Amino acid sequence: MINDGKLFKAQIPERSLLAAPADGAAAAAADSSSPSPSGSSRRSLFSHLGPPASDKERAARERIDAQKYDVEAWEILADEAQSRPIAHATGIFELLVSTFPTAGKFWKMYAEAMIKASNDDAVRHIFSRCLLSCFHLELWKCYIKFIRRVNEQKGPESKEETRKAFEFTVGHVGMDISAGPLWFEYITFLKTMPISSPQEEAQRMLLLRKAYQQAVLSPIHHIEQLWKEYESFENTISRALAKGLVADFQPKHFNARAVYRERKKFWDQIDQSLLPVPFAGSFKEEQQNSSWKQLLAFEKNNPQRLEPALLARRVVFTYEQCLMYFYHYPDIWYDYAMWLAQNGSNDNAAVVFGRALIALPDATIIYYAYAEFEEARGSIKDAKKIYETLVSHEKIANSLAHIQLMRFVRRTEGIEAARKVFSEARKSPSCTYHLYVACAVMVFCVDKDPKVARDIFELGLKKYIHEPSYVTEYADFLCRLNDDRNVRALFERALNVLPAEESVEVWNRFLAFEQMYGDIPSMLKVAQRRKEALTGDDGVAVASSESSMQQLISRYRFLDLWPCSSQDLDHLAQQQIMLQKLEEKQLAIGNVQGAKKSQNSAATPPKNLIRPDVSQMTPYDPKPAGNDALVLSGLGLQGSTAMPGLASRAGLGRGPADDSSMEELLRLLPPAVKTFLSQLPPVDGPIPDVDLVISILLENEVPNPTGPNGSTKSAAATSGRAGRHAKRKDLEAQEEDDAALQSQAAQSGPKDVFRMRQLQRSRAVSNASAKRLQQSSTSSGLSAEKSVSN
Repeated sequence: MINDGKLFKAQIPERSLLAAPADGAAAAAADSSSPSPSGSSRRSLFSHLGPPASDKERAARERIDAQKYDVEAWEILADEAQSRPIAHATGIFELLVSTFPTAGKFWKMYAEAMIKASNDDAVRHIFSRCLLSCFHLELWKCYIKFIRRVNEQKGPESKEETRKAFEFTVGHVGMDISAGPLWFEYITFLKTMPISSPQEEAQRMLLLRKAYQQAVLSPIHHIEQLWKEYESFENTISRALAKGLVADFQPKHFNARAVYRERKKFWDQIDQSLLPVPFAGSFKEEQQNSSWKQLLAFEKNNPQRLEPALLARRVVFTYEQCLMYFYHYPDIWYDYAMWLAQNGSNDNAAVVFGRALIALPDATIIYYAYAEFEEARGSIKDAKKIYETLVSHEKIANSLAHIQLMRFVRRTEGIEAARKVFSEARKSPSCTYHLYVACAVMVFCVDKDPKVARDIFELGLKKYIHEPSYVTEYADFLCRLNDDRNVRALFERALNVLPAEESVEVWNRFLAFEQMYGDIPSMLKVAQRRKEALTGDDGVAVASSESSMQQLISRYRFLDLWPCSSQDLDHLAQQQIMLQKLEEKQLAIGNVQGAKKSQNSAATPPKNLIRPDVSQMTPYDPKPAGNDALVLSGLGLQGSTAMPGLASRAGLGRGPADDSSMEELLRLLPPAVKTFLSQLPPVDGPIPDVDLVISILLENEVPNPTGPNGSTKSAAATSGRAGRHAKRKDLEAQEEDDAALQSQAAQSGPKDVFRMRQLQRSRAVSNASAKRLQQSSTSSGLSAEKSVSN
């Protein structure tokens, strides 16, 4: 159980320090900073302020008027306010803290500006407004600094008042992970307190021990240094007593240090510079929200094994810190309130719900959650008051609010009282057909009165017969009564007044009804009528509908049983999507053509409009030119007419003929290869027809290499010598070509280095092909020579 009095009813040590000022201007500003329950907003946030003092401030105001939560503009405005006189800055600070009521840095700026102006009463009022709702460590440090400055002017007797302020501060924000310096400051202050008697000395020692013991058990920064100072403090007083106290607290301290290391991992993921703005859907917001929820779950699991009261304080503190950044998130408020309720703190949960309604006056779900909470704990009057507030809200009141109020009254006061609520609600301008459906179903299911329920449906039908959803709900009700005659009559009445593009839902429901309750002729008749009604005179569908196959499947399915396979369903779904895309495309084309016609009819093109001469345009054809021609000529493949197959295979033959290159290539090739290449047909693409190539190889007769005297050996030797001679000649030609390429690249400039590399690579490919042919010829000659010698 959580003690309600210790969480939200903390007593401020010195009431006079935080009392509101006497003048009503600041109080009025504070009242204006609270959001109005009706959710009304002014035309401009700065209408009550004077003119801007600079162009920078004017630009920031314009941005904020356009977008209320423009964080960058508010930061600029805050910087401008700090450099302005307090009379001009007060209005800006009030807008800052009213727009961001949990932004500790803006409250701190406001307080420091008043401190600088020596307006202590205004400073007290500022702290009374923000401290207990904004657990921002730097803001509380500013409060301590102010208290110490004020009390130093009163003399030594005010030390006790400052000590109470320190206790108040460490009691609220001493659990902050960055509160280590605050604890050091508090301990240093206790050590410097004036002592006039042994009793005061003993009291100071007790206060120091209590402060040290609280600090070393808190998972905060500098916890190890605090422990060292605590050990030194105890040993200074009494080594014998210190041994027992240190041994008693050491396991708890080590546990706190372990928890601190885990806690630090969560805090490292949290950005404490964010401002409380409504959800905008950014990735950083989602990431920060997730980080805070992970930290909350970590604290709720009680890793430090704290007692229930201390655990409640730790979790409440974490929720309050989370709300400094997620003030506009209803899920954080709801989780906070429900955690308190589940842990036995209903009063505090009600306080949190009340604060949530102030923070989010337009969040309907918070009203429902708050009313449900009050109803669950038996506070019927409070719950009804919440519902009545909701239905009287001009901005968010709707049929759902009236329906929930009607259901609440039925649960708590009876059916007759609920029907009175319905009679009043249907006069509201925000009423829709949903209210009639909800009331009729409630009367039928709870009061067991089908006649009254039907009368309510008929009453609504007079007003909402053009609503297909209302017609289908009424039909479902009549089906539950087994009144098939009136169901058909209802469908006929509705289809007579509904336009074709809005009647698809009613036609589908009518067809499903005939399948369930009628016979085949009536079902087919309705299907035919549906097709005719949804098709215009020109045969074009006036409303998107299912195909005939989809209708057939819908007629013969039941629950999750289908008369076809999943593949058929996927195919039909894809066809439907393609059909919809086609219709959208045709519609877009029609819109564009209509727009062009309207433009042509509205205005004629200017006479001085310059248009391109499209008759001079030629299709893009990447013909080899320049250095590309050099590559082709180097390969000996450019402009081949004698070998169309070879030229086509290489993707060449488009440029001018180069007879010398072609003759050079033919001279290097054996006669059989020449014959084979000349018989190759043109090839379109990178891969030739393999069967055709093999057939040409089989048709060619490869002659045996013989010498002048018919000797195979001499022929082989001659072939080998010719091959070696050709090889040497190729090497010499390659060297000459490389030298020519280098000289050409040098003349062309550095930009042709890449082209030279391409030429060298092409030359290497050509030489490799020639070498393989020569090796093949030489090896065949050697094998023939060997066979002759044997």
